[in-house]
Parts: sequence; C-alpha cells; structure tokens
Amino acid sequence: MAERWRLIDSAPGDAFYNMALDEAIAAEVRRGASPPTLRLYGWERPSLSLGCFQKTSDINRDYCTDQDIPVVRRPTGGRAILHGDELTYSFSAKTDRGVFSHGLLDSYRKISIAFSIAFQKVGITAEPKKEREKGRVLIRSPLCFQSSSFGEVLVGNKKLAGSAQKRWHNGLLQQGSIPYCYHEEKLQGIFGAEKTSSLRHCMKALKDILPLLDDYEFRKTVASAFEESFGISLLLTVPSQAESLLAEEVLTQKYLQDCWNFRQ
Repeated sequence: MAERWRLIDSAPGDAFYNMALDEAIAAEVRRGASPPTLRLYGWERPSLSLGCFQKTSDINRDYCTDQDIPVVRRPTGGRAILHGDELTYSFSAKTDRGVFSHGLLDSYRKISIAFSIAFQKVGITAEPKKEREKGRVLIRSPLCFQSSSFGEVLVGNKKLAGSAQKRWHNGLLQQGSIPYCYHEEKLQGIFGAEKTSSLRHCMKALKDILPLLDDYEFRKTVASAFEESFGISLLLTVPSQAESLLAEEVLTQKYLQDCWNFRQ
C-alpha cells in the first residue's frame, strides 16, 4: 500500500491567517504529529507577502494602506509576491529521514518536478530551473517573479511558479505561488513603474496560456501530480485541532504584529 500523506484544500483566506496556518501545520509535521502535508489555498483579497528577511523599504506602504492591501511577512525567504487570482501552496515534511533528508536543493528539485508534472497534465511543457542564479541577480529586484532561481518552474524561460523554503533540523516548509493573472497597476503602485517594467518578460501568468483554466480542476491536477511524482496517496482532510489552535496562537503573537510584518 502506498504511503499516505495529507491534502488540505482550503477556501480563500485572510493573509495573516494563511501564514499562521502554514507555520502551525509545519510545526505539527516536524514533531511527527501530522504526516507530510500539501495545502492548497487562495486569498480573500489582493495581499502582499514579504520574504522573511526582506526589507520593508522595498515596498510603498502608503499605497498598500490606501488600496487596502494587507502586508504580511512570510515564514519562508525569497522576495515579495502580490497574491490574488492564483493558486498558492504550502508543503510541509520531515527532513531528518526519508525523501526530503538530502538537503535544500534536492528538496526543491523534487517538489518542482511534481509541479512540472501538473503543468504537463494541463498541456504546458514546463521544467524546473537547473542552474543557480548569482547573488547579484537575485538582489536586484524586490519582486519574486522578476528572476528565477534553482528549482523554480519555467515555461519558455519565463517563471510560472515562484517558491521559497524554510528548513529546520527536522523539517521543511515550502511555500509557492502560481499566478493566474498579472496585476500591473497594483504592482506599479507597490514597487514603482521602473521596477515592474520588465516583469512581463520574466514571468508567465497561467491564464495567459490557458484562458479557460478552472481552479477546482487545477487543484485536483496538482494533487494527482504529487501522488504520481512521490508514489504516495493523498488523504483529503482538514487541519487538526492542535494545528488550528496553534495557528490562532501564532496569528495573534506574530502575524498580526507590525513588529513582525514591518521589521527591517
């Protein structure tokens, strides 16, 4: 019998709770209370997430406030993402043994292969990037989709899915975004026209390729691709009581606090 992992298919959620729940699930997976978990979710309104170590000065906070765009800092690294019409995922697993025990890049590669299979299932030829970018390229822009790094999924050399991973000694949390649409006006307001002028040359929104894409069907395709890629079965479930309680605690103590979201 195939090993059983979990699938949590969430409705669109609040930016701050989305991050809190991802962290809570990762904590329970790390301590062995929950199996490896793929969570698929969305956003109840356009929201901006910053990488864990990103400078707040990268964004126009006044514009975000005026446009009622929540700003939350992710537990994972990377650079800023404007979330909205997209599929967002998180994946949590242990790293002290098993398939994800071979380091950061190997884990990135394996997860990216699963998403490449999902894209192939909907008729898109996409592949994980095999080379690592140099540091200067990565720090030039505050936007996640402005450039691609090792393991991120590309189509025609354009970024289709962005991701970032946090690792502990016994587990990992990877978060990723697959944009369906491109929100040019809001991106310009947040980052400035100069920084976003070349973004369309670097990224590809999924509905640019598949205008009739159905979110529900694509979620099923992603789950199927994970099962195929890792040789496992996914049990559709909901967060455990312990995860829900921990998410509420982390939400209050961390993700609703300006000292976390806007730290320098």
